Amino acid sequence: QVQLVESGGGLVQPGGSLRLSCAASRIAFSIYAMQWYRQAPGKQRELVATITSGGSTNYTDSAKGRFTISRDNAKKTVDLQMNSLKPEDTAVYYCKAWYHPLSYWGQGTQVTVSS
Repeated sequence: QVQLVESGGGLVQPGGSLRLSCAASRIAFSIYAMQWYRQAPGKQRELVATITSGGSTNYTDSAKGRFTISRDNAKKTVDLQMNSLKPEDTAVYYCKAWYHPLSYWGQGTQVTVSS
């Protein structure tokens, strides 16, 4: 079955950077839009960034100017470069592959921003 595996999470100080990666398998990766979501404790899961199959990107307001989503179709990976991290970025980050009506989720990776 389709697998999405996130990596790269961890503990970082405010102002620091992290790069998350999501590796996909058993999927026609290049046709899928790829997204990063996050879910903080006690909050709903929210969309952070999207990259379409054609490479167009979109970001939530809180991510604009700080986060960059990118994809490598040959490697079947999607990355999220996160800079200038803030404590409010603390959450479990999930990647999602979407090609209507199909969607697949990874298991998530924890990002904690704290001094």
